[in-house]
Amino acid sequence: MDTWVIVLIVVVAVLLLAALALALARRRNGAGAARKREEAREHLQQAQLRGVQAEREQALAEEQAARARRERAEVEERSRLAEQEAAERAATAQEHASAAEELRAKAEKLAPGLADEQGRRSPDGGASRL
Repeated sequence: MDTWVIVLIVVVAVLLLAALALALARRRNGAGAARKREEAREHLQQAQLRGVQAEREQALAEEQAARARRERAEVEERSRLAEQEAAERAATAQEHASAAEELRAKAEKLAPGLADEQGRRSPDGGASRL
């Protein structure tokens, strides 16, 4: 056989192998593209589900924060009212103490020394607290 025939056979064989490889690559790309499309659809579905979950969680978080703010405001209001009531009671106690002191002063003017005798005994008639 002549060399040119051998070269021609080798060239034709290489061309056939190249054509076969090209056909297989196209088929593989076609199947790969379909697989990638399907995978992309799945990712989109997952993204949509996660988006809905995120919105739901965000709404729950906002609701919880609002509830906490309401509760804090209620506690602050109760505290303010309790402090106001305590201040009113302290003022009333001060008024009573002032009135008691005025009455002691009047009693001392009316009967000097009587306050000292009463001071030695407790208000219930027992011994003094000294």
